[in-house]
Amino acid sequence: MDAPARDRTLIGSEDGSLEPITRPTREEAMEAVRTLIAWAGDDPRREGVIDTPKRVVDAYAEWFEGYRLDPAKELSRTFEDVQGYDDIVMLRDIEVESHCEHHMAPFLGKAYVAYMPTNRVVGISKLAKVVEIFARRLQTQETMTQQIADAITDSLRPAGVAVLIDAAHQCMTTRGVHHRHVSTITTQFTGVFKTDPTLRQRFLDFVNRK
Repeated sequence: MDAPARDRTLIGSEDGSLEPITRPTREEAMEAVRTLIAWAGDDPRREGVIDTPKRVVDAYAEWFEGYRLDPAKELSRTFEDVQGYDDIVMLRDIEVESHCEHHMAPFLGKAYVAYMPTNRVVGISKLAKVVEIFARRLQTQETMTQQIADAITDSLRPAGVAVLIDAAHQCMTTRGVHHRHVSTITTQFTGVFKTDPTLRQRFLDFVNRK
């Protein structure tokens, strides 16, 4: 459970007095779900929801498995024999399934990730895996966009990285303002993608290509 501490600042941690969080047991997590069912106004002993705590805990284990995975490990195996290739490597339409850290509501969309290799490349499936790892944590879309770019930069040391995420947030569509058909776009450009407008535009053209 130390992954969030590495990624985010903990409130009240300035003096170093915060005790480490101990991961609850499965039964404790299930009891918390029963409490929420009762708080919502239902009876957790009712036949239709009696197994809901088990299902919710199983779902959480899948939705938030990113806390147990290491993006640097996924990017650690690289290849140097690229026959002189020195142009964009890009993955389009990577599925994003994440949860807003403010309401724990899903946000769903697509990620577009590119980098300009220097002397090594990584298997393309690993780029999609990095997106998945960060998506399977409680997130803001802005933070996740930055984390993906940072992980690729730290592991591959490319000449530049470009990340664009386009996602719809259910915390906005199913509650609060109830605005449907609205998506959020976030971008992060580093290195040559930040300094070279022509290269950046090529990336955006690839994003928009049908």
